[in-house]
Amino acid sequence: MSNALAELTAHTRRELSKVIVGQQASMDLLLLTIVCGGHALIEGVPGVAKTLAVRTLAQLLQVRFQRVQCTPDLMPGDIVGGNIFNMATSQFVLHHGPVFTDLLLVDEINRMPPRTQAALLEAMEERQVTIDGKTQPLSPAFTTFATQNPIEFEGTYPLPEAELDRFLVKIRVDYPAAADEETILQRYHQGFDARHLEAVRLEPLPPSALADARRDVAAVRVEPQMFTYLAAVARRTRDWPALTLGASPRAAINLMQLAKAFAAMDGREYLLPDDVKGAAAPVLRHRLVLKPEADMEGLTSDQVLADVLGAVEVPR
Repeated sequence: MSNALAELTAHTRRELSKVIVGQQASMDLLLLTIVCGGHALIEGVPGVAKTLAVRTLAQLLQVRFQRVQCTPDLMPGDIVGGNIFNMATSQFVLHHGPVFTDLLLVDEINRMPPRTQAALLEAMEERQVTIDGKTQPLSPAFTTFATQNPIEFEGTYPLPEAELDRFLVKIRVDYPAAADEETILQRYHQGFDARHLEAVRLEPLPPSALADARRDVAAVRVEPQMFTYLAAVARRTRDWPALTLGASPRAAINLMQLAKAFAAMDGREYLLPDDVKGAAAPVLRHRLVLKPEADMEGLTSDQVLADVLGAVEVPR
């Protein structure tokens, strides 16, 4: 096995650090979402560089990027496009919406009304859209990064569990550390402008880097006892006293995929229990539903997951 993903990660960390200060764990998860061919839900308050990180990543990978700002009146046609009548030719011409791209940033997805969420769900799950009854294929590399504000609920539409289950990971972006915030202020004082990324002179990744990294992940070996461990973690969430909804089989598959990516990122060709433990929170936190009494006690899904992992026997 090559070290393509390890090298890709090192390159991405180095180049992203020219734009984003700190937040390394979150930035790694953004990259691994693309490598695993999944989609990510990014949660954080406004102004913590969620949009900037995805824009920078698209520039590094040399892929197409589009952004949608969600509003309560956003219609399905606003994101998938539609057939427009051309008066000059008297014919309908297909106008492509922003989903016809490689990296799609959906800002404040919980402001998107249910009908539009359904159209986006088809794009995420099938990598295709249906316009006037005709199916249109999307890019094989199509990846959705959806952001949501954790503190604002007025005028929002909570994502249903079925849609949340389609996201490979939920990434939490916190406020920067004190030293990192000072560095951000110094950079802006010295002339850095997030609206002009071309001035940063990022070194793009070679075109084959992503395909090579994906081969590394596919080559990671999973021993029989690790399959047992992965299944045990998922199944334990289903009968956990503090939960009304546990992890689905799709969640277990996603857990294995991200754990394999962690192993390949570490330069290993075999899976360890620590890889599974590291992947558990981002993969499962948005899929678990707490019982009302657990929620009232102040428990979080991350705390429950830590308890679940502590209760499952680790293979030797």
